[in-house]
Amino acid sequence: MTVNSILPGRTMSRALGEFVDASGKSFDAFQTQFFEKVRPTSLIKRFASPKEVASLVAYVASPLAAATTGAALRVDGGVIKSAF
Repeated sequence: MTVNSILPGRTMSRALGEFVDASGKSFDAFQTQFFEKVRPTSLIKRFASPKEVASLVAYVASPLAAATTGAALRVDGGVIKSAF
């Protein structure tokens, strides 16, 4: 038997909101700085929404994903890591 797993990256959640509030910056400023300094290789340059993660969960739990087995599915905005 195999299982699928969903690996969400940073999402716009209540916990993130509390972290942003503690930083003293606006959400937009925090997000911009985060993706410039911490995740510069992100393709979408923003946090995923909980709805985007839920959409993948709904797909994986549906009959449409019957041929998707043993997969680690990332919802991280397309973070690309390279040796260069």
